[in-house]
Amino acid sequence: MNATHDHFRGLRTWWASPPRSGMRRLIAPWEYRHARFFGTGRLLGATAAAAAGGACLAYDAFGWAAFFLVIGALNFAGGCWLISIAREESRRSASASAAPR
Repeated sequence: MNATHDHFRGLRTWWASPPRSGMRRLIAPWEYRHARFFGTGRLLGATAAAAAGGACLAYDAFGWAAFFLVIGALNFAGGCWLISIAREESRRSASASAAPR
């Protein structure tokens, strides 16, 4: 009985680290810890999806073009969000290390 309870406590502890609030809880922990890497990957994915959407537009496949362009826009928004989180975290750690003691 205790083994199951310990398993769930470990899972909650793993998911809660690092501590974050609000909408940032939606981001998976491994993605949050490496936000700049995953944000850049999302931006590259957005570029690829936009290129696929452009190719579909060139061949008059408007439904597929809309699909790829929406996927590209969502990836672009997610990538910008993750990069802004990474910038804020780096600013926060730099200001904490530069604070006078």
